[in-house]
Amino acid sequence: MTTPAADDPQHFLPYGTPDAPRIAVRGEAHLEVDPEIARIGVSVAARGKDRRTALDDLTRRNATVLDLIKTYGDAVERLETGAFSITPQLKEKGRGERVHAYHGRVHVTAELTDFTALGELTTRLADLDLTRVDGPWWALRPNSPAHRQARRQAVKEAVQRAREYAEALGTTLAALVELADIGAENTQPLAPAAGSRMRSMSYAAAEDTAAAPLDLEPQRQHVYAQVNARFTMAPPKL
Repeated sequence: MTTPAADDPQHFLPYGTPDAPRIAVRGEAHLEVDPEIARIGVSVAARGKDRRTALDDLTRRNATVLDLIKTYGDAVERLETGAFSITPQLKEKGRGERVHAYHGRVHVTAELTDFTALGELTTRLADLDLTRVDGPWWALRPNSPAHRQARRQAVKEAVQRAREYAEALGTTLAALVELADIGAENTQPLAPAAGSRMRSMSYAAAEDTAAAPLDLEPQRQHVYAQVNARFTMAPPKL
């Protein structure tokens, strides 16, 4: 007869004993909280008969977008430039590689914490020439207190559930054996969270008047936490 190997997972199954019965429970928590940040994506385009014209127009429009966003000061927590491209468009007819026009595009991402300025900023950006605005995407920070609150609530719920099982057997909990976070290897990326989304493609305005600011309502964020917990309890009298 062989004995279980020391590294055999079955050798460590969390079985209890008559003197120290075990209870295995799951604690869960679900919170609904206000978002802490909002992200928008801004794509600026330009088109010209030659490469230099397209590049100059793109540079000017990109500078206009960046300058506008920066005027909102502390309301903008982060401003980043992403993809940039200048692409030649070949003529559909004719021989050789004859370029018909050049298309330029640059993408900017802004992260705001002041939602009162968000509607006005997105409206002003969408009112610029050849500028596309995507978003907003609402989210919580990775270190948001809401995550800690959910974890604490899940642990308390696990303890309460185990205590109720023990009380149903006429006994009490003795000790905590194990507390495991569920899904630690399957964490969700921060961004972008699912939420209300606004898209717009803007060209030259027909009238030289400012558009009314958009009324954007922040979407409540759902925070989940789950833990597995194992306890020993005093032997019940069955």
